[in-house]
Amino acid sequence: MLRKNPSDISPIVAKTAFIDPTAIVCGNVIIEENVFVGPYAVIRADEIDAAGNMEPIIIRRDSNIQDGVVIHSLSGAAVTVGQRTSIAHRSIIHGPCEVGDDVFIGFNTVVFRSHIGNGCVIRHNCVIEGLELPAQMHVPSMSNIDPNFDLGRLEKVPSNYSTFSKSVVAANQRLVKGYKKLANEL
Repeated sequence: MLRKNPSDISPIVAKTAFIDPTAIVCGNVIIEENVFVGPYAVIRADEIDAAGNMEPIIIRRDSNIQDGVVIHSLSGAAVTVGQRTSIAHRSIIHGPCEVGDDVFIGFNTVVFRSHIGNGCVIRHNCVIEGLELPAQMHVPSMSNIDPNFDLGRLEKVPSNYSTFSKSVVAANQRLVKGYKKLANEL
């Protein structure tokens, strides 16, 4: 469901994107080409800062926001999800936040007040809060990373995880086309 926020701003969604009918996309949200937004996802840009301003939530082309994901932002701060990025089931991305291109964020992961560099793989059930994660880093499942965490303990993304990330993007691209075809939108 696409809907306005209290500031009377409606989402902007590319015609080639697929938004599941059970998903809610509210307010100052920009969804680019070939994005998949799965069942029960919520992307909500409706809060303002003290001056009454609100930055957009932007989902860049070819990305996928899977079932039950929540993307929101504190006091109207910006959230950007890069190109070809996968946000897996039930994750929370809470702004201010920037997630780079070609990133995989695993099931039930929370990312808050952070910048995730291009090509990172964050596995399942992680918490990333208040830091800049350099490009191409692998965060193992169940990690809790905050500004006090020694990033030197992390390794670069193994090639098999990069290959897996690409396969998730490809699978969701097929879903976009399949669901658009079912709705006679192709």
